Amino acid sequence: MSTKSIGTTGRHSGMLEADGTAKQVDMSERPSALNATDAIEMIRQGELTPDALLESCIAQIEQVDPVVNAMITRAYDRAREQAQLATQTANRGDALGPLHGLPVAIKDIQATRGIRTTYGSAAYADNIPEEDAGIVQRIREAGGIIIGKTNIPESSIGANTVNRLFGATGNPYNPDLTCGGSSGGSAVAVATHMAPLATGSDHGGSLRIPACYCGVVGYRATPGVVPNEGRSTLQTNYSVQGPMARSVSDVALLLSVIAQRDANASLDPMAFPLDANHLAQLDDVDLSGLRVAVTADLGGVLVSETIRRTFTDRMNLIAPQFGTCDWHNIDLTDAPDVDWHVRQDLFVTQYIDQASSWDAGFNPNIQATYRSALTTPMAAIASARRRQMALFQSFRSIFDDYDLVLCPGVSIPPFPWQHLNPQQIDAKPVENYMAWLALTSSLTVVGHPVVALPCGLDEQGTPFGIQVVGAMYSDQRLLSAAKALEQYFASVSILAQPTPNFDVLRRTTSTCRTEGRVTPFNV
Repeated sequence: MSTKSIGTTGRHSGMLEADGTAKQVDMSERPSALNATDAIEMIRQGELTPDALLESCIAQIEQVDPVVNAMITRAYDRAREQAQLATQTANRGDALGPLHGLPVAIKDIQATRGIRTTYGSAAYADNIPEEDAGIVQRIREAGGIIIGKTNIPESSIGANTVNRLFGATGNPYNPDLTCGGSSGGSAVAVATHMAPLATGSDHGGSLRIPACYCGVVGYRATPGVVPNEGRSTLQTNYSVQGPMARSVSDVALLLSVIAQRDANASLDPMAFPLDANHLAQLDDVDLSGLRVAVTADLGGVLVSETIRRTFTDRMNLIAPQFGTCDWHNIDLTDAPDVDWHVRQDLFVTQYIDQASSWDAGFNPNIQATYRSALTTPMAAIASARRRQMALFQSFRSIFDDYDLVLCPGVSIPPFPWQHLNPQQIDAKPVENYMAWLALTSSLTVVGHPVVALPCGLDEQGTPFGIQVVGAMYSDQRLLSAAKALEQYFASVSILAQPTPNFDVLRRTTSTCRTEGRVTPFNV
């Protein structure tokens, strides 16, 4: 298949009217296309059963996943049992949890009790955990139904979702291209209606990059909002877990569940006191009252001309909606170097007990960072950590004058997944696997919450996304503002969220799967 985009259906997702209300579409034959908030309301009103929703999602997986290779472990049997129970509970009129009967796809870095969890590595090909990760347990307790596990790069490090165990996950707008990573399988599953909700995680952009490449919403919360009892370092902006969905309201719904304070949360020293339920209660925001700072490159990090053009064109359309919208001289040009050094420190902490067992083919991104760390002077890492604090304070001060910062989500459009990373950007060499990710990794360095928001298509016909950045600890306000932006985007054709062309996608021949692993493990 050529690298030309297979395009969209000729329409956008149509899930929102211009005023943000749900579009009146007959979903009776295709419940999998429903957003989570619409589906849960229909379940509560008796207009949809969890059984029907699950079967629609399973049918979508069976039709589309052979092409894109996103759902690498399927948990149909137990999901059907849970959906039947959820239907009976709803029929009795019992109290329902916030995710009652909703299928949820889980990133394969997060342990699932009784369902295979491989971490994208052959060493764990048949690993079936006895306990859920905290994020998964909270989803189950809220009534969510685990439909399966989504593909990742090995050990979830890298912005291209490909590993030796399962092969690549293809972009739903052209399976020859990357879907981003490391939460690529989750982004593709949500974009192609395999599940209304999915989990992800974010080191240097692992929620945001695939969300932008696949035309869905990803959310990187303020560090500590979502408890992560599995972190290996006490205080860090890295290893943030978060939600993916097709709308901001759906992301906020899942966030309000996975941010709950429970016994697992108490194991994470970064999980500060929080009313998690409040995160789903989004306010109506008037865009004309917002003060917005805009930057195409955070002061000069590596960004292609095609992304600059698209971003500038979109901002020219959007800017009149705001009370204030200024191109700002934000300077995070030191952040990529800081990220590289801080990342080295973290990787030695995380992998020191495993490094001796790596074979030559183990994730080259991890190996490169680890090897670099062993030859980097401690003084260089200490200097980077001091510079990180200065960058945080400088970036934080922007929010004294502005409510939001807007910038692109990725430095280049999706490229062929056969290349682990792009080799060049506008003839400039990409020095290492992180160099092309500076738009996202630099925001990880300063730690602010970020919404990755779909914003139409790019010049090659694949999804284009922006990052909407808010002040620290302003997660509910940020999501409310992002919802208002989403509602405006839905009213302008060039800005509206796209939908894959499923008719073309189902007829596409895929080379994504690894030979010998073409049949996903079904439990």
